Amino acid sequence: MVPLTQLWLPIILSAVIVFVASSLIHMVLKWHNSDYRALSNEEEIRAAIRKGSPTPGQYVLPHCVDMKERNTPEVRKKYEEGPVAFLVVSPNGEPNMGKGLALWFLYAAAVAFMAAYVAGHTLGAGAHYLKVFRIVGTVSFLTYVGGSVQMGIWMGKPWGSVLKDVLDGLIYGLLSAGVFGWLWPKI
Repeated sequence: MVPLTQLWLPIILSAVIVFVASSLIHMVLKWHNSDYRALSNEEEIRAAIRKGSPTPGQYVLPHCVDMKERNTPEVRKKYEEGPVAFLVVSPNGEPNMGKGLALWFLYAAAVAFMAAYVAGHTLGAGAHYLKVFRIVGTVSFLTYVGGSVQMGIWMGKPWGSVLKDVLDGLIYGLLSAGVFGWLWPKI
């Protein structure tokens, strides 16, 4: 067993490296830009949503409270007519990129912390690079991709976008695994 106090450097460094890799993926390679499409009648949709004054939150169309209501002819007709949509409404104003980036870094650090926790309880000091790589890479990969796969299953996120997220998670997992393997405490 390796105490977490001996793993602070790989935790922080892997979070930094994942943060930088993510920035390169989103700002230089921009392979996620095509994941978001515009509605042909965006202004009408914006006006309709604004007219309803929804508070920030998560919404679903058509809305029904339970399966009993979902099986009524009225709700079934709404599903057939469409659209069927999941909508997230954020507060008005420009998105706060600073807050988003800070939260993303904290998430990357939390992923690294959990990978360190699992590896630290699974492996001892002096463990071979590839053993550390496998444990940390697996935990990190699964953590980075799990949410996107769930969005594909339950929220209809396009599978092409999910696959890009899985590739991102694979990159982040491999980078984290490499950092931990390199900086794993020696005997």
